[in-house]
Amino acid sequence: MNQSIQVVPGKKEQRRSRFSRSTRRTLLGYLFVAPLLLWLTATIVYPLLSAIALSVLDIRIVGTEGAFIGLENYVRALGASSFWQAFARSLGWVVGNAVLQTLAAFAAALLLNQRFWGQRFARIWIILSWIVPTVVVVIIWRWLLSSSGVINYALMAISLVDQPVGFFSTPVAAALSVIAINAWRWFPFMAITVLAALQSIPQELYEAAAVDGATARQRFFAITLPLLQPVLFVLGLVGTLLSFNVFDVIWLLTAGGPSGATTTLPVLIYETAFTRYRLSQAAAISVLAGLALLVFAVLFIRWMAPPQDDEA
Repeated sequence: MNQSIQVVPGKKEQRRSRFSRSTRRTLLGYLFVAPLLLWLTATIVYPLLSAIALSVLDIRIVGTEGAFIGLENYVRALGASSFWQAFARSLGWVVGNAVLQTLAAFAAALLLNQRFWGQRFARIWIILSWIVPTVVVVIIWRWLLSSSGVINYALMAISLVDQPVGFFSTPVAAALSVIAINAWRWFPFMAITVLAALQSIPQELYEAAAVDGATARQRFFAITLPLLQPVLFVLGLVGTLLSFNVFDVIWLLTAGGPSGATTTLPVLIYETAFTRYRLSQAAAISVLAGLALLVFAVLFIRWMAPPQDDEA
């Protein structure tokens, strides 16, 4: 009677088989992410390298050729007072937007997290200012803040002012007005994100804290705020990077004026490239701004990242 003989693979063959399966899974994973990597390379890496290459040349107008001048454009940018003034205005712009957007977003999210009549309607329409095109937002606010606009009319009607306020006529007023308008435009995005995070917090935690006698303020600082840290961390990082690079709202409202009061780095880059016709110098300023944002992102992640729970 014939008996079939089963050959048991040795340890070397088993390791080789596991290695080949692992290799196939790894290659399959790279294959799946390859389109995304190609897209990122085409939209981020290539323009970044092009900007760096452009910054070491002496090109003034788009489409012309220029000689290699090394780091001269960087030296000029760092030695110009206009660069540091624009950088300081960008920092003030970012801080002002962060404060206003965070306060408005928190207030709106906490309100929308409550139950009231018209809650669904309010949750839908709060996002309206974010989805409206920037040009429309600018037209609306320029009309509202004009000398004959609704806001000046209301201020004079309640006797807060005797004459129309020039919201864009003085450096301080223009800077504050532009910051407020941009914060109004972007806070709904943060509010919806915070609202989603609030709704993910288990209600049992609030109920247990209420049974223990915790007040609403204590529940907010002991439960709500700690559990929102991961979301606030992401919003703080992404929101800062996006705010720093805002150009359209500032340019359409004030074009960097009056007297350069709203000329942030993005506005300075645009003026350098397309008003002063110094394309390579504008590229150098762009690279410096990118390096500043990179340093900020690294420090922010290092010092502000929420603690991670150790895996068991």
